[in-house]
Amino acid sequence: MLQYAIVFFVIALIAAVLGFSGLAAGAAGIAKVLFVVFLVMAIVTFVVNLARGR
Repeated sequence: MLQYAIVFFVIALIAAVLGFSGLAAGAAGIAKVLFVVFLVMAIVTFVVNLARGR
């Protein structure tokens, strides 16, 4: 999931440099959503692993 967020971020950067502002904004939005989903999943996994260890 983090890999996809990074890929969309790179696409957004390239699109911004080339002047495709609409595409850059869309790719940046997707990257933000994927990063948040990754963070939530990482936190849930961490909490579940802590609960199992006790």
